[in-house]
Amino acid sequence: MTTRLTGVSETLLIPLWARAVEGDSPEPIVTDHKAAEMVAQIDYDFSKFHSARLSQVGVAVRTMLFDRAVRAVVERHPRAVVVNLGAGLDTRHERLKLQHIDWYELDVPESMAWRRHFFVESQRYHFLTKSVFDLSWMDDIEDAGRPVLLIAEGLFMYFAEEKLRPLFQGIAARFAGQGMLFEMLAPFLVGRSKHHDSVSKVDGSAEFRWALKDSRTLQTWHEGIRVAQEWNYLDYCKTRWGWFGRFARLPFIRPRFASRIVQLRFASKSTQGTPRIATTAKPGQRVGVVDR
Repeated sequence: MTTRLTGVSETLLIPLWARAVEGDSPEPIVTDHKAAEMVAQIDYDFSKFHSARLSQVGVAVRTMLFDRAVRAVVERHPRAVVVNLGAGLDTRHERLKLQHIDWYELDVPESMAWRRHFFVESQRYHFLTKSVFDLSWMDDIEDAGRPVLLIAEGLFMYFAEEKLRPLFQGIAARFAGQGMLFEMLAPFLVGRSKHHDSVSKVDGSAEFRWALKDSRTLQTWHEGIRVAQEWNYLDYCKTRWGWFGRFARLPFIRPRFASRIVQLRFASKSTQGTPRIATTAKPGQRVGVVDR
């Protein structure tokens, strides 16, 4: 496929490449045969990312953590509905063999055209061609009272807070009682995409615009938002991070270098009490699940 991607849409090729090459590692964190097949078919100079070691490890770790969390939810709730926001060329639905559940892939037309080239919709596998900021996508989710898990990987960091607040507020209201997993960028990277080892190699309009040192700030955005737990990438696969991992885990440095997955619960209106963030999972610990 040769259709040109620009701006934020071009960044979807970075995690695809990172998952594809991870399979060549002596002890791969994740194995993604579909990603490798797709990279081989795309007319694009992926060699520009070959020096992006930290990005490649980061994507592998976050993929592992997202996979564990999604699998845990589906094991506990076999009738769950998963909504993948800003899906890009994510292969999780196929990789985890989740054809038995209702799964929605949401993305803008430019990115969805690429997805349709490699994946086919089915009765349970749905494509929504809309911006995540067009809140009408919420009306397209047919959950009928079933558990819903929203996931957002490599998405929110590219947008300013004034765009994200209404989105989070809308999600908290529409999906009360449900949950979400999303990636939170390391705060020190905001405004520094031109120095990033992989994003700096794509169209210069892709900029990191948002991150929080303390995820609990989200709880001030809407009364229904609860931060349940989070996982810092640097706590996993420590030998793969090398010197950077040892430096970034130092207590006084860690808050600014903490790229992590955040687990949210959207409380129902009847839920009372002060929300608290749970203790971060330890390396190797089973990722928590989102319960009803």
